[in-house]
Amino acid sequence: MFKEIIISIQAYGAAHQFIKANKLWKWIIVPGILYMLLFITGMYFFSQSANNAIEWIALRTGLKGWLDTLDSGFLGFLFTMGSMLLWMLLMLFYFSLFKYLFLIVGAPLFAYLSEKTEAIIEKKDFPFNQAQFIKDMIRGIKLSVRNSLWQTVYLLSIIFLSLIPLVGWLTPFLALLLECYYYGFSMLDYSMERHKKTAGESIAFVSAHKGLAVGNGMVFYLFHFLPIIGWILAPTYAVVAATLSIYPLKKEAIEQSIAKNG
Repeated sequence: MFKEIIISIQAYGAAHQFIKANKLWKWIIVPGILYMLLFITGMYFFSQSANNAIEWIALRTGLKGWLDTLDSGFLGFLFTMGSMLLWMLLMLFYFSLFKYLFLIVGAPLFAYLSEKTEAIIEKKDFPFNQAQFIKDMIRGIKLSVRNSLWQTVYLLSIIFLSLIPLVGWLTPFLALLLECYYYGFSMLDYSMERHKKTAGESIAFVSAHKGLAVGNGMVFYLFHFLPIIGWILAPTYAVVAATLSIYPLKKEAIEQSIAKNG
């Protein structure tokens, strides 16, 4: 798994060179700007919502009043840390929902960019089939909904775990790892979709190559620490990087098939 994470991380460097060499900037910048605007707007309202939710919980349960009567510095510290961790988890939960909405809306573009990347690598064009395109879109939306439901179940479990003192301090890392996996899953699935793999086959493939998914999602989130530029480049770089990371496996499978049948 660790080796695949490294491969997936290195694929971002290869993606940058690939995009620059093949002048794909128009497919990177335009959707990137749209993503950035939605990201800034979403994070502002998500942040306000998370603050209100934590304040409501503290007041509704009487926890804040109880801590004030105890006047304990240590318990106050635990409460502050717990509030910060819960805020982070709520932000990840909100961002997860935002991410799936953007993936569904941007599915046609991401699928096209993944297809164009492989077409350039193999030096051939993939003929456009409208009926197949619509079928692939429906398949992609169904898989995104499936992943969002499973991830929501896991994240809610992690949020409840975060309420446990000390143990809950590890929950943001678990939630972030989960986020990385499911985002990378979506990026890898565009290649699976193009090769007529069923949702079940795609799930089986990503389960067998978790490192590729985690590594792809990890760099995607690291891009967000680079304001503006990182927010613009993150989603589309992730698509190209996922396609480049998965292509050697496809090539290896073809060679093994030829050797077996030869």
